[in-house]
Amino acid sequence: MALYHRIKRQILSHVRLVRVVILLLVVVGLGLVWWWVVRPLSRQTQNIISSYNTQLPTVGGRTNFLLLGMAGGKHDGSDLTDTIIFVSVDSSGVVTMLSIPRDIWVPSKRAKINTGFYYGEQMQPNGGGFILAKSMASEVIDQPIQFAAVINFANFEKVIDAIGGVDINVERTFDDYEFPIAGKENDTCNGDLEYKCRFEHLHFDAGMAHMNGALALKYVRSRHANDEEGTDFARSARQEKLLLALKDKLISGKILSKPKQIQALYASMSSAVATDISPNLYSAFVKLGLKSIKTNVIRSATLQIPDQLYNPPVSAKHDGQWVLLPKSDDWKIIFGFVADLLNK
Repeated sequence: MALYHRIKRQILSHVRLVRVVILLLVVVGLGLVWWWVVRPLSRQTQNIISSYNTQLPTVGGRTNFLLLGMAGGKHDGSDLTDTIIFVSVDSSGVVTMLSIPRDIWVPSKRAKINTGFYYGEQMQPNGGGFILAKSMASEVIDQPIQFAAVINFANFEKVIDAIGGVDINVERTFDDYEFPIAGKENDTCNGDLEYKCRFEHLHFDAGMAHMNGALALKYVRSRHANDEEGTDFARSARQEKLLLALKDKLISGKILSKPKQIQALYASMSSAVATDISPNLYSAFVKLGLKSIKTNVIRSATLQIPDQLYNPPVSAKHDGQWVLLPKSDDWKIIFGFVADLLNK
């Protein structure tokens, strides 16, 4: 059973890495679209043009990013960043990606690493989340992190509608009888002890399906589906399928011929993806993305049990939570693993 869970974690981490690579391509593509088409409509055009030769800051020849993903919406834990990826790009464009498990305990903050963005925003709205998330991740891997971006999947509905929907290949037919209806969390359902009025029945047939934003978000957020589709792995795979479909639609050429649609897409994307990269660095970021695509070298790894991590018994020391700690409680094991990964 232990081996099964280890393999499952490795597969899930791989899916998340693939998902982030796809998102990076999408973001770079949007940057190019904005640069060539939308920028004449922007008041910041002159600032962007004047910053064309600006370079991204580096440490040891590397620019480091923290990519965060959260479910969004109004359900419990919607503001926790359960996808955490450290991305390092060297001067030649080689990308190294490290998946950081959400349950790693950060002793200095007495909290799991996936709470960093949430607590940071509580302390300092509109920026504090990035500061604390980067600080906690740096503490865990002993690497500087210059930039961060967070993806709110709940806001992807507008992005999808802005491009006229997406076509997704549903792998398996499944039902979810407990998909929560927003606004009905406390409905008494006229005395129904099963509170069925709080939930919507979702049904998806296997095969290609055209989905608008609302349906696509239900597809990727379903948590109580029957059989295999009710697992975290299946949910992550559905999120990957959504981003693949989004990428396919963006590069199909249909979007580029419609300037108004590009404007709507850019506006909706801005609400779904937030970053602390300042506008004067956008062009440098796009250039770095293009260099990475041209180099086409991506190294990936994950911190995992039993190689670098272990799961201690639940105790008051960690506030009664299920957490992960460095093997032998020695943080140098993680630090050394990450340093070796970057120096390959």
